[in-house]
Amino acid sequence: MIDKKKVEEAVRLLLEGIGEDVNREGLMETPERIARMYEEIFAGLEESPQAHLAKTFSSAESQIVLEKDISFYSVCEHHLLPFYGKAHVAYLPKGKVVGISKLARTLEVFARRPQIQERLTAQIADALMEHLAPAGAMVMLEAEHMCMTMRGIKKPGSKTVTLAVRGEFEQEIWQRRFFQMLGRGTAE
Repeated sequence: MIDKKKVEEAVRLLLEGIGEDVNREGLMETPERIARMYEEIFAGLEESPQAHLAKTFSSAESQIVLEKDISFYSVCEHHLLPFYGKAHVAYLPKGKVVGISKLARTLEVFARRPQIQERLTAQIADALMEHLAPAGAMVMLEAEHMCMTMRGIKKPGSKTVTLAVRGEFEQEIWQRRFFQMLGRGTAE
């Protein structure tokens, strides 16, 4: 659980540290606003993917289930700046499927934590494998990182792409199908 009082104190110290007047009209309520915002954007710290992947439905279907172009936002744990982009989440059912909104909800559980994109990608694939027991899972994230675009190297528009492959998706045929379904033909 987020300790709002500690967050508020930290924000006050940060504002003072950069030379701001914490009693200035525009900043007086900022610590409280930031604490409320952190409660929202870090809500995944209190959630489990199992809650979203527990309800399944029997299905003889064994072809790829893909939810693509799922928008997501997360916060880089190195600079506490946002990174955001699109996720493509797929699995090969083995006797059961989950409601498709649950794939996006699983993404949100992990995205709403201080993160690195590489770990986020793997966590989603691992959660699918653990809780759905499919024949395979494949997750691709494409994201722009504000720590690279608004500071440091300053390269807006650049995207970081990460891929997690589990189970049957290790086979090239399934990977080809995944990328074809994304409209890309082959891996980039």
